[in-house]
Parts: sequence; structure tokens; C-alpha cells
Amino acid sequence: MVEPTLLATLAVATLASLFMAWAIGAGSSGSTPFAPAVGANAISVMRAGLLVGLLGLAGATLQGANVSEAVGQELIGGYTLSPVGATLALLLAAGLVAFGVFTGYPIATAFTVTGAVVGIGLAAGGDPAWAKYREIVTLWVTIPFGGGGIAYGVAKTLRDERVPERLAVPALAAVVAVLLANVNFVLLGGPGEQSSIAVELAALAGQSTLVGRAGVSVAFAAVVAGLLYRDLQADAAAAQRHFLLVLGGLVAFSAGGSQVGLAIGPLLPLLGPDTGVQVPLETVLLFGGIGLLAGSWTGAPRMIKAIAQDYSSLGPRRSIAALIPSFAIAQTAVLFGIPVSFNEIIVSAIIGSGYAAGGGAVSGEKMAKTVLAWIGSLVLALGLGYGLFAVWTSVV
Repeated sequence: MVEPTLLATLAVATLASLFMAWAIGAGSSGSTPFAPAVGANAISVMRAGLLVGLLGLAGATLQGANVSEAVGQELIGGYTLSPVGATLALLLAAGLVAFGVFTGYPIATAFTVTGAVVGIGLAAGGDPAWAKYREIVTLWVTIPFGGGGIAYGVAKTLRDERVPERLAVPALAAVVAVLLANVNFVLLGGPGEQSSIAVELAALAGQSTLVGRAGVSVAFAAVVAGLLYRDLQADAAAAQRHFLLVLGGLVAFSAGGSQVGLAIGPLLPLLGPDTGVQVPLETVLLFGGIGLLAGSWTGAPRMIKAIAQDYSSLGPRRSIAALIPSFAIAQTAVLFGIPVSFNEIIVSAIIGSGYAAGGGAVSGEKMAKTVLAWIGSLVLALGLGYGLFAVWTSVV
């Protein structure tokens, strides 16, 4: 029988997790994927909010396992978050996010959750997971340069009059198609496994080798590029809008898979055999996805409308340039199970595409304040997590 104290702790942690999921869905993961398409008048605000919620739910359910398990189990060595520790981590992270929402400070969810879990784990006597930290820091540091650099290169190419748009855009679509063909999905794998479109189609063709998967990827890319090329021939402006819609959908799906773990990751240690409250991971992912969906449907439309005004000044080309690396980086985070800030991904890509247009629209002061806010979020969450848990254990 489960103790009443544990049930009460679990109830508080669940509410904090749900609030985190709602805040993520209402914030960056719910508002940014379709903002470029809204700014380019390719889709209405309400339809964008509806789609981003559904796609975020799908991404959370089908791709959220890696990041969720990493946040809940891989950030501290030799220690599993206790019910009190998990609850404190969620309450602390949710409180900091709420503080950012009501005060206007850009609190990064990934940094607060990671900092809170690590701080509490260290205070409880756990060992630093240095290998995982290297992975996380490497990706966090690479995002501004890698994402911004790719966005800069794509925007520069699309602006180059020597490069025919009817060839450049389908080529970019082919690159996206190759990435999509090799993304892992739960539905395509066996029990407890994940697989990709390229792996499964190659296996059906009896070519389960690297060459076979590469052949499937190339064929998939050729089909996608050909369809977009025909669309461009018919109406170039409409084809750009269609490409933006597809990219927005892919980014929304990836956001669900990469961000749901920030909300439910600390909750997982409470739902295992050690506590007597066993809930399948798929059910927990669905719970987190529903929280993202609720946030997207109730809070994202207003944010989409506001952000779209900024994106409308970018134009379709720079929006395409910003979304392509965003999709690639989010899927990288999903693959390696790394908690990542979606704001960092999007902001870096926008800045990169902005420099391709001359950099006049990029504010150095705003960039510096944003980076300081990211670092401050991590340090504050880590320090508060360590201090609060240390105080709790000394009192209790």
C-alpha cells in the first residue's frame, strides 16, 4: 500500500509538472514554430495554435522518452531523485518559470530544470555525471554558433541572386527530407525500441545496410525536392509558404519531443517500482503532451500573434533559414537525450539569418542580456536547488 505522505508528495509534484508542461506549451515551443508562417500569411493564428498543440502532443508521445529519462535519471550519478527531491526540483523550476512569465525576464526552462535537478542531486550526496554534463554543455555552446551559422549560410544562399531560387529551395527541402528519413520514432520500432523511416524501408527492401539506408534517404529526398520544385514552378510565393508550413510542423513536432522531458523528467523517479506507484513511461509522456497541448491552445495564440509581427519583418527566406537549423538541433537533442532550451535554438537561428541581411536588425545589447539571463537561470536554479535541499535535510 502506498503511504499517504507519498501520495500527497506525488500530487504536488504532478501539479508542478503539469504547470511546467503548460508553460512550455504556451511559451517558446508553442509559439515559435508557426510564427514565421503566420508572419508570412501562410496560416491564421488560431489554426497555427491548433496545429502546434496537436503536433507538440505527437512529438511528446513519440519522441519524448530520451530527454525525459535523461532529466530524471542521468544528471546525477549514484543517486535517484527522492520523492522530496523530485518535488522540490519541479516546484523550484516551475516557480522560476512563473517568475519569468509575470516579470518579463527570459527564464530558460531547460536551464532551470537542469540546474535544479543537479543542485538537489549534489546536495543529496550524488556524484556529478561529468560525461553527461560534457554532452549538455557541448550542445548548449554549439547551438549559437552551429544554429546561427547554418541559418546565416542558408539565408545568404537564398539572398544570392546568382543562385536560382527554384533550385535552392528544393535543395534545402531535400536536406530536411534526409534528416526526417533518419529520425527515430517509437511507432516504427519494436517493443521498447525506436526506428526510422530509412531503416524500416531498407529492411523491407532487403537492404539493411548503411548503403541501403542511404539509398532510401536519397530517394525520399528526391521525391520531396521534386514535389517542391513543381510547386515553385506553379507559384513561387505559394511554394515558399507551403515549405514554411511543413517546416513549422516539423519544428513543432520536434519541440514536443525535446521539451516534454523538462516537465516530466523529474517526475519519473516517483513512478517506479521503488515507490510502489508504477506508471508506464508512455502514459507519463501522454500526460506531459496533454499539458503542452493545453498550453498551446490556451496561451500560444496570443504569443504567436506577437512573435509573428517580428517574424513578418524577416520574410519567408529568413524564416526558412531560421527553421531548418531549429529542426536539426531539436532532433539532435532528442537523439542524445539532452535537455535544451528551445528559446536558445530559435533566437540563435534568428540572429544568424539577421546577420545575413546585414545585421542591422540584430541588437547586441538584447543578445547580451538574453545570454546573461540563460546563464543566470542555470546558476540560480543550481544554487537554490542545492541550498533548499540542504536546508530541508538538516531540518527534517
